[in-house]
Amino acid sequence: MTARDSLRALGVTPTDSGGELRVWSASASRMELCVLDANDPTWIVERVPMHRGPGKVWHAEHPHLTPGTRYSVRAHGHDGRRHRFDPDRHLIDPYAKGLVRTTDGEWRAYVQDTHFDWGGVGKPRTPLDRTVIYEAHVKGLTAMNLELPPELRGTYAGLAHPATIAYLHDLGVTAVELLPIHQSVSEQRLIAQGLTNYWGYNTLNFFTPHAAYATAAAQTGGPGAILREVKGMVKLLHEAGIEVILDVVYNHTAEEGIDGPTSSLRGLDDQHFYRQDAHGHYIDVTGCGNTVDFSLPAAQRLVLDSLRYWAEEVQIDGFRFDLMATLGRDKRAEFDPEHPLLQAILDDPALADTKMIAEPWDVGMGGWQVGNFPNGYSEWNDGFRDRARAFWLTDVRDARAHGSAPHGIGPLARRITGSAHVFAAERGPLASVNFVTAHDGFTLADLTSFDNKHNLGNGEDNRDGTDNNRSYNHGLEGPTAEPQILRDRRRAMRNLMGTLLLSAGIPMITAGDERGRTQRGNNNAYCHDSELTWVDWDTAGWQEDLYRVTRKLIQLRRDNPALRPSRYGRFGETVPSATQMDWYNKAGQSMTMDDWDSPSERTLQYLAASTPEHEAFNRILLIVHGLEQPVTVTLPAHVGVDGYTLVWDSAHDDITGIERHHVPGERLEVGPTSMLLFVAHGEQVPAPAAEDSAETGDPHAPESDG
Repeated sequence: MTARDSLRALGVTPTDSGGELRVWSASASRMELCVLDANDPTWIVERVPMHRGPGKVWHAEHPHLTPGTRYSVRAHGHDGRRHRFDPDRHLIDPYAKGLVRTTDGEWRAYVQDTHFDWGGVGKPRTPLDRTVIYEAHVKGLTAMNLELPPELRGTYAGLAHPATIAYLHDLGVTAVELLPIHQSVSEQRLIAQGLTNYWGYNTLNFFTPHAAYATAAAQTGGPGAILREVKGMVKLLHEAGIEVILDVVYNHTAEEGIDGPTSSLRGLDDQHFYRQDAHGHYIDVTGCGNTVDFSLPAAQRLVLDSLRYWAEEVQIDGFRFDLMATLGRDKRAEFDPEHPLLQAILDDPALADTKMIAEPWDVGMGGWQVGNFPNGYSEWNDGFRDRARAFWLTDVRDARAHGSAPHGIGPLARRITGSAHVFAAERGPLASVNFVTAHDGFTLADLTSFDNKHNLGNGEDNRDGTDNNRSYNHGLEGPTAEPQILRDRRRAMRNLMGTLLLSAGIPMITAGDERGRTQRGNNNAYCHDSELTWVDWDTAGWQEDLYRVTRKLIQLRRDNPALRPSRYGRFGETVPSATQMDWYNKAGQSMTMDDWDSPSERTLQYLAASTPEHEAFNRILLIVHGLEQPVTVTLPAHVGVDGYTLVWDSAHDDITGIERHHVPGERLEVGPTSMLLFVAHGEQVPAPAAEDSAETGDPHAPESDG
């Protein structure tokens, strides 16, 4: 029997006579199954010796290992610098599909009843090029939504409520990416401070949904009712055509550092589950106290089985992997893009058509791996984030202070067209998950309102959270009633949202940004489960305007395939589902090196034509102007184009009443720091690739993003 075969069916599997428990440990000398009382899970009803079989898998059968039974595992082993065995400690089966708590706060495993009627509802399977991701916290999204019954606010059922689904539909997003819903706990440090790990990046178990996000009724009903509520949420979202992506944290666990709370993997086999040096000191590349060692098959299998469970049993559509560089580290703790786990995730038939999104870094040596993951993964593109923020915020700030911005427009053009200088040609623009904000960092509104972080409420004397925010308060820190500052901030928000939603790649919006949500300058609000971090549904008029702008941008992205190519073009060729790109300066002439590089020439016209494969031909013109002085632009004359229709202008909340129809050669006044999108009309004329036509991205833009 191979090592892979021996790792089959870990956890509890039903048998004709009850159930069998299988647990892996290479270092234990003895293990036992503890069957616990149904009413008091601290009381052991029966101890069952486990037997070591092939592949270092321990197993035991028992007639009571059936749905509803509480159980735990105890492990005996040798003392040593690399072991943490305690034969009196109740350990959680790593494959437990449900958990219950004892009166003293400890956790016990629960044999789950997985039955659920999906009613024939399948996964939406939205193509990547049509995907618009909405990153949200299960509780934070609906906790303050008065349209929901009080008992549903902040719950899985609240996320699936018709009012929430109607909102997501109206906005136009195609997928919700949920911050971790694996069962998590707060770190000991936070508990001592009276704080909580609100985000949930401190996983206790990789198979069990977080109980606190379930309704009170489901929590009273137990782990089976909680799982059914999660599945019900997925089913209703799928009925509405909305996918569900889970943010998953496999890189570390809630057992923290060596002196942290032992609950599962450390007590079963510390040496083989966590990275250690020869002296038993943890090698921590996550910044969270421990790092799971994915050079070993058992840890790899744990991740694969967890992914399969959520994709098949709970019908999840995709996964965003927290600190995924950790999952690709080999025996020497070096990142390997051909790591067996990274490849196995892509090769697993049970995970076919599942969206895989990497956070392509961790905090260890060589941890920044953007662009280096295998074909089949999309990656969070922090370069897109940084460039968009710099262009619309810090460059504008520096131009006010020094009379000139530090960068031209070339680096932004690279990002708008899919970051071809970052991702390999065979991966294409859909390898990039574009974002301007995420749960971690300033909100969109705070980016335009604060120069500095304000994290004193986190209990770390404002030391936590990045100082490199690339934000700009537009003249005054924090809230203000100054009309000009407010106008500048709101235009900057529209420009950032426009850059996100009109660029090649997969856009991700952070929940609440479409309504100008603020965290009052806190850029690391992970420890606040309060109105500071919840989405505020009681919004002012300008926030409703921003919502309508965001909704319009999503619609324009959906309606114009030239904005969402699936492939990079190749110079001199016509590539299906790519984009034919032509670049013009403000005078309507082909861009020169000075036009790309000069801080005083931060204006371009980007004419993009789709190369049809599955949709009708489409051509758009995007004007980007990155100076605070208005500019006169001459609309470009191009073969096959006989007119341009304005469909969006970031200088305005609403373009109603503005002249929309224009012709090539017409001179047009463009407002300060703004973007304009036109649909170009005329014949589909395949233009030959010329020296000034950028089918592979942007050949004139600088190699460095500056």
